[in-house]
Amino acid sequence: MKIGILQSQPQFGSVAENVTTALSQIATKKADLWVFPELFNTGYQFISKKEVLALSEPIPTGPTTQSLIAAAEKYKTTIVAGLAEREGKNCYNSAVLVSPRGHITTYRKIHLFYEEKRWFAPGNKAFEVYSINYKSERGGTMKCRIGIMICFDWIFPESARSLALLGADVICHPSNLVLPHCPQAMITRSLENRVFSATANRVGTEARNTEKLRFIGQSQVVSPQGKILFRAPEDKLSAKVITIDPKEARNKSINAYNNLLKDRVEHYYF
Repeated sequence: MKIGILQSQPQFGSVAENVTTALSQIATKKADLWVFPELFNTGYQFISKKEVLALSEPIPTGPTTQSLIAAAEKYKTTIVAGLAEREGKNCYNSAVLVSPRGHITTYRKIHLFYEEKRWFAPGNKAFEVYSINYKSERGGTMKCRIGIMICFDWIFPESARSLALLGADVICHPSNLVLPHCPQAMITRSLENRVFSATANRVGTEARNTEKLRFIGQSQVVSPQGKILFRAPEDKLSAKVITIDPKEARNKSINAYNNLLKDRVEHYYF
């Protein structure tokens, strides 16, 4: 299976241009699954609720989701991408999962970071796992189970563990990382759950209020054994495709005596 990781640099508020630029980055690269960054179409540093409402979109009828669906159909791929979702008076920091069949689901970020709490409602849907199709090297149709979490969800081990317990082979992780720890921490998340993780981050800076944010790049794919299969630079655009075998994530045995999930002793946990 071929996983594509997009590392972009959106210009704040330029939604149509950001979407066009992102889709042009993947146009010549074949992948079964693409992961785009968090808020890839709007930029990150909102400064008012009015601004959030103006730039967020309904899902799946909004123009960004419709453009992603069209791209998924055109390129015969599946896409996970982060965007601001509007539903009634609430806005969510969300990620859509789309395929050539259309919109599959939307995940709403559960663990909001810093000033996101001023603009977005916390996610109100449980973690879920979905099965997607891909073509094997022999031409047959295979299945891969993917789960989604967004950026700051990484710091809560329960996020990745929940997806692993639901049977995820790959954790798709749209991000706008500013803290330095996540790339290394996701090695542990993959290792402790024996899953692939695919973190798509952005680069560049935003300084729309008194605080300047620098995004750390380093988008990456990590194997169930904790091996970094690819890590992008800190400051450059990137669209990289990595080949994996999702079946590697289904073997939870560490040795002949230890199974990562079966050995859990839940009555001792809080």
